[in-house]
Amino acid sequence: MIEIEGLRKRHGQREVLKGVGLSVSAGEVAVLIGASGSGKTTLLRCINGLEEFDEGTLTVGKLIMRGGQRPTSTELAALRRAAGMVFQGFHLFPHLTALDNLTLAPQSVLREPRESAEERARALLDRVGLGGRERSFPHALSGGEQQRVAIARALLMRPLVLLLDEPTSALDPRNASEVLAILQELAEEGQTMVVATHAMTFAKSAATTVHVMSDGAMIEKGTPAEVFEDPKHEATRRILRADE
Repeated sequence: MIEIEGLRKRHGQREVLKGVGLSVSAGEVAVLIGASGSGKTTLLRCINGLEEFDEGTLTVGKLIMRGGQRPTSTELAALRRAAGMVFQGFHLFPHLTALDNLTLAPQSVLREPRESAEERARALLDRVGLGGRERSFPHALSGGEQQRVAIARALLMRPLVLLLDEPTSALDPRNASEVLAILQELAEEGQTMVVATHAMTFAKSAATTVHVMSDGAMIEKGTPAEVFEDPKHEATRRILRADE
């Protein structure tokens, strides 16, 4: 589903991704953990096409992107359809209702008829526990509800893989638990996901594979049991100690 080899990304003279590799199979939940600034967000943004990278190759489904080559608008659109992104800051349109936030992209990008898009959107809002809130504007929704709308919006585009960047970091514990419960359900249903998170409980329970990043490099990977119970790298042990 995703294959990344030797991905390097520079900001000026500073190298923020240092030859990162990542392989994610269909139905897998790949969880990225690491300290702030370790490169998790930059990696997700490269996968989604929000940032270009300098070296390496990125394959999502049948799409292949190469470092140093500026993608065309058609390639970017295809990449963003294949890899749906959910941000920690929700990024909902404040002037649109929950329903309209969901249906905008299917209508404008996929040219889906409004009736069909709304039918699917209502079903997804029900799925994330927001049935009856279709006409609510973002300001009338809690942070957790806004994030659930954002997840539903990404899912409505039928992405091959769902990318989530710290989806609970802006939420209080109650709202965070509601969002994590939705992600747990998606994982159990076989949705392919790459999740950057500090929520170690979620990583332990939902991840197929845990990938540890430090200073722009992928330093360790394994099952949750392998990483959390027997970490091999000192940087991994520091991350886990900081979470205790």
